[in-house]
Amino acid sequence: MTQTEPDIKMRILLAAKKLFAQHGYSGTSCRQICEAAGANIALISYHFGGKEGVYQAVFEQFFPIMELKSVNFADLDPIEGIRLLVSRIIRLTYQDGELSFMIQQEMLLRSPRRQIVMNVLVEVWGQVRSLLLRGKEDGIFFFGSATNALVMVMSAALSHKYMVNFEDVFADEKIGADNIAAEAVRFILSGLGVKEP
Repeated sequence: MTQTEPDIKMRILLAAKKLFAQHGYSGTSCRQICEAAGANIALISYHFGGKEGVYQAVFEQFFPIMELKSVNFADLDPIEGIRLLVSRIIRLTYQDGELSFMIQQEMLLRSPRRQIVMNVLVEVWGQVRSLLLRGKEDGIFFFGSATNALVMVMSAALSHKYMVNFEDVFADEKIGADNIAAEAVRFILSGLGVKEP
């Protein structure tokens, strides 16, 4: 039985995501990707135009930007908008550790592929900034600098990724994505001066 074109493309993307997360872009070859996917190496050029094309396709396929684009944040109350975005960001990083790790690598290395990552992230964090500014204008949020407020929100939304490094500190308490998201949102909104009902 032959495999359909979408099946082999998805297998290549899944294998690439795993290998890019484990070994980085430079440490992953097209041959390794195809071996892991059980695919002919010529299919990388045919479907993606090369390794860089595979890398970009991984973000297009697995980062839920279209899901976020379907939400009209301008119509949302700033509190609800922050709650929605922060929760989705945390769930994404919690549920797809490979993609999350790929993003971290490129940001830390400031590699030529950083722009692929930034094209995805700027839109998401830009929405958070807009919600912060609108919330401040409406007298809902209280902060001095929008840049500092955004950095604090980013820090709270992404800090759970480092929990694995401090397992001894957390003892045996296991916290799932939903609990982390709820606590992070409460923490962020409290820091912005929102009183709990």
